[in-house]
Amino acid sequence: MKYVKSENPGTPLIGALRRKAITVSQRAWIKTECLQSESGPVVVRPAVSGVDLVSWTGNHGEWIESTLLRHGAILFRGFDIDAVEVFERFVNVVSTETLEYRERSSPRQQVRGHIYTSTDYPASQSIFFHNENSYQRVWPMKLFFFCLIPAEEGGETPIADSRKILQRLSRATLAGFEEKQCLYVRNFDDALGLPWQTVFQTTDRSEVEQSCRRANISFAWRDGNRLRTYAVRPVTAAHPRTGELVWFNHVAFFHFSTLEQSIREGLLATMSEENLPANTYYGDGSPIEPWVLNEIREAYYDETVSFAWEKGDIVMLDNMLMAHSRAPYRGQRKILVAMAEPFGD
Repeated sequence: MKYVKSENPGTPLIGALRRKAITVSQRAWIKTECLQSESGPVVVRPAVSGVDLVSWTGNHGEWIESTLLRHGAILFRGFDIDAVEVFERFVNVVSTETLEYRERSSPRQQVRGHIYTSTDYPASQSIFFHNENSYQRVWPMKLFFFCLIPAEEGGETPIADSRKILQRLSRATLAGFEEKQCLYVRNFDDALGLPWQTVFQTTDRSEVEQSCRRANISFAWRDGNRLRTYAVRPVTAAHPRTGELVWFNHVAFFHFSTLEQSIREGLLATMSEENLPANTYYGDGSPIEPWVLNEIREAYYDETVSFAWEKGDIVMLDNMLMAHSRAPYRGQRKILVAMAEPFGD
């Protein structure tokens, strides 16, 4: 399935979006500004009381599309949204097709339809930057986050521009991946990480094998009904709308060296590297040099844009243009996620 292009992606309003500059949209219903810089999200707020975000969005789809393509992220704030149903309607208005969460890499709970909780990892742990499902052959072009309950402290969802991350990487770092690509190795069992039944949403091994073949994933069944998969993927991709080349992968996210030290040491004390839940290598199976992984992680950190969640916030990301992560937090936190508009081969 292909990403559906807008017939008129351009708009004269885009030229007015500058750092700290505020513009007023048609009929003075909303106002916009850049949160931090042109690398950060555009913030859309109601300029008058009583603005219905879903209705407004339905009449301004071209502006939203062109703004998203330029900035990679839009934060809708102050619209008094407090229901999952409204979030779902918003996603459906600005998207052509929502996605089920398949070939999973993190634990989530289904809330309603194709609305899920964000990754259910312990609050004390951070989640490293990644573009959703970039290790797959098909991925969502749009990603949505909805804040039902902001954390008492922390819990931000930092983002980073994939275009600028690529520009920061040295020629030496890129050369190995251009020649060899990246190999993702994943192990699925009931003891650690996600079981294959959850990842592939089936208990039928033959269905898993068919899914793997369709996605060009090699697989091996192991003792104890365990599964190991191997997938070679590129590390960059061209955006289908803009043609821009972006850093688009899970190279650092899946590599065991990105894990927090205590977690990494605990895992390696009980199992060999080949049995880790996930890891990455060059496409020929050779190890990725530590200095390369450090440079990649630093590029993400250097491009980080972060902001505190407010109740009712909706963040819309172009999943190819913006990577996202999660900061540790205290207190209750509930962020919902939706994915839309599949793209790939």
